[in-house]
Formats: sequence, structure tokens, C-alpha cells
Amino acid sequence: MIKKFIYLEWKAFTRSASFGKSVAMKIVIGFFMIYFSLLFIAGGVGVFYVLKEMKLEPFETINKFLIYYFMFDLIIRLLLQAIPVLNIRPLLVLPFKKPTIVHFSLGKTALSFFNWIHALFFIPFSIVLVLEGYSLTGVILWNLAIIALIYINNFLNIILSNIDKLFVVFLAVVVSLAAAQYYKLFDITTFTTPVFMGFYKTGWIFLIPILVLGGLYAFTFKYFKSNLFLDAGLSKKEDIATTEDLSWLNQFGTLGTFLKNDIKLIKRNKRSKTTIVMSVVFLFYGLIFFGNMHQPPVMQIFAGIFVSGGFLFVFGQFVPSWDSSYYQLMMTQNIPYRGYITSKWWLIVIATFVSTILASFYLFYGWETYLIIVVGAIYNIGVNSHLVLLGGAFTKTPIDLSSAGGAFGDKKAFNVNSMLLSLPKIFLPLILYWVGLHFGDKTIGLVLVAGAGVLGFIFKDKVFSLIEKRYKIEKYSTISAYKQKN
Repeated sequence: MIKKFIYLEWKAFTRSASFGKSVAMKIVIGFFMIYFSLLFIAGGVGVFYVLKEMKLEPFETINKFLIYYFMFDLIIRLLLQAIPVLNIRPLLVLPFKKPTIVHFSLGKTALSFFNWIHALFFIPFSIVLVLEGYSLTGVILWNLAIIALIYINNFLNIILSNIDKLFVVFLAVVVSLAAAQYYKLFDITTFTTPVFMGFYKTGWIFLIPILVLGGLYAFTFKYFKSNLFLDAGLSKKEDIATTEDLSWLNQFGTLGTFLKNDIKLIKRNKRSKTTIVMSVVFLFYGLIFFGNMHQPPVMQIFAGIFVSGGFLFVFGQFVPSWDSSYYQLMMTQNIPYRGYITSKWWLIVIATFVSTILASFYLFYGWETYLIIVVGAIYNIGVNSHLVLLGGAFTKTPIDLSSAGGAFGDKKAFNVNSMLLSLPKIFLPLILYWVGLHFGDKTIGLVLVAGAGVLGFIFKDKVFSLIEKRYKIEKYSTISAYKQKN
């Protein structure tokens, strides 16, 4: 039975719109996987000796910060890890046992990149520990506990991604712990370090995370099995319809019609609401850089781009996939592409402007800091807004508006064209700012970045003509890709 599921998954993968489009894509993906794998292996081997040179006890220091490691891992999973699911509805009318369907769906997560990448760090680190005289038995027990904790995060990600209230609770706990640590009110490592060290020193504490993992798997299995019905968990939830008066947008003609549609889409759907939440999260991204005096000066413009461009990055990158459910219908109408693209652009511009205003609390760090954010907003409006719209022509992955997962993207949406268009979003302003710092001062760097944004705005019509032409070229391949529901 499992072999049949694997066969079906392989067929779905090889028949997807993104498979086989470009050999270069596979080469790039392979390169990045090898790069990060080597990075983790090097970290696992070298961290022991680096900590030793810093006059720290390596193993105890690693255990001290493991709590933050696993918290960060879970946050990354919630933001980036896609939950593997089967196209379950057709299977329910076939002679497949429901427990088998659920077990296979959950088992797929064990092979996720977010799980096995940790082994590339912990296995080399464990080998170094044994070579340096640590107990082999203790290291093995410690690794068993670490593996269990990694898979606990795996199943927590599944649960938190499907039960919104639990996600809110987790987020509140993480923020509270971080705030307590920052203001030196409570140091959680005082309590967690002995636990992680206990995995190594004792012969039974390692069983606790293993038992927790078993219980968590049983809970997840029971939760999904209880919702594995067309009239329960797999049915589409319907809310009471409400009307909204957005008639004032009619004065803008076709542009107003598209804007009304986008505003309603954002307000009514789970996935699009997530973009608003993530845009607010991006506002606080600058605290990492502006509050750290040890950061390279050039990284400040990086923060300015992200603080003002949260909506641009989490919403703009999915244009036109937001409309994938009715894109075919739109293309049968006499809809001008220019009006469609312009409405998305104005939505991004308005959101960038609002984000810049909300980011005014960075004035606490001084006018120069806020000026960096304003310059970042100018670059986002003049350059990045065009790049995300152009990249949308190559993104052919339909969006499930009822799901909040994948706020940052989907691995099926990856392609070389989109990746190459992503490089100028980040690296071009960094290069311009660095040139200004190198040959002058911060002011020249800001002028260069802002100048690029102004030039992008000046040549907006010509750029839009190129974008419109590309959308027309990709029109039919996009429609074909959006027909794929699995």
C-alpha cells in the first residue's frame, strides 16, 4: 500500500508544472543544498575548537544555547516549511485504509530537508566529542534525545500550522521569553542547560523527549484521522456573506475595480490575512541591525529594505498566483493587463508607504536611522515593486487561499528566472550603499540607493510595457499550471 502512495507521489511530482522546465534550476538547487550541507558540516567540526579557543567549555556552551536553537528552528519551520499532504479526497472513495493514508502523510515529513539538515551539524560535532574523550555512550544517548527534539519540532509545526489558537499561544510564549531574557528578568538557559546536559550524563533522561515524541505523533495522527472526512476536516468552511461599500473606488475605473477585488481578497481569506501579519513582523526586523553596533554599516540599508518592504516581499512575490482560482475566467474577459498590473503596483506602493509611517518608532535611534528606512521605501517603490511583478510572470504555483501555510513561498514555485530577479532586490542596494560608503560617506550611499528608486519611478511606463509583454508571453503556460490542483 505504501508503495502505491510513493508511486502516486512520484507521478504528481514529475507531472507538476515546475518539473523538467530547466536543467539550470536543478543545478542551482543542488548547488545550494551542497553549500548549506558543507556549511553545517564545517560548523559541526569547527564549533568545538572555536569555543575552546574562547576559553569556554564547548559541550556545555552548546547545551546552554540549544533551547534557542530549537526555538529558532521551529520559527523557521512555521515560516518556510511546507506541510506535505496527499490529494486525499480522491483516495477516500478507494479501498485505502484511513490510518494508512494518515501514517504516510505524516511519514513524508520525516524526509523533509528541515529534519535531516540538523544531522549534518550534530553528527560531526558528536564525532569530535568522542575523539576529544567524551563518553561514547553518553554522546549516543544525547544524540537520541536531540533527534527526538528535532522531530518534536516537526510535528509541532504540523499542529501549529493547522490550529491557529495554538500558534498564537506559542508566539506569545516565545515573545515573552525573549523579552524576559533581553531585560534580564528571567534567564531560561539556567533551567534548560541541566536538562540538555542530563541527556549526556544520565542513562534515562533521554527517554523523556522520545516519549514526548511518541505522544505527539499519536496526537497528530488522531487529529488528522478524526478530520479525514469530506463532511468534516476536508470540507470547505463557509462563512456568512457580508457586503462592503467600496464604491468610492469606482472613480478610478478599471484600476478601482481591481483594487476592490484585491482588498476583498486580503480581508476574506486566511492565506492573504497572513501577509498582513507578516508585514507587521517585518517592521521589527530593523531592531536586529539598528540596535547592534557590531553590524557592518552596509547592512543597515538591508534592514531599511526589509522594514518598509514586508508586504512587497510576502504579497508581491505571489502576483498573479493570488488570483489563480479564477485566473482562467479573468483571461476570458476583455481585461487589460496594464490595468491589472497597475492595481497590484498601487497596492504594494500604498502598503510600503503605510509600513514606512508605522516604522516611525525607529526615530528613537535617530533621524539617520529613519532616513535609511525612507530610502529603502523609495527603492522598494521604484525598483523592487517592478521586480516582484516581473517575477510573478514566472511564478506558476496556484495558491490555496484557505491555508495560512507557506507565507514566504513554496518550493514548487522556485525557478531560475524568479531567483535571478530576486538578486537585485537585496544585493543592488547593498552594492550601491557600499560604493557610497567606500568612496564617500553614508549620505552618498543613501543618495545612490534613493536615486535608483527615483529612476525606476521615472521609467515606470517603459518597465510596465516590458512586464505586460512578458505576462502575455507566459499567459497560456500560467493558465495550464493553475489547472493543477495537487
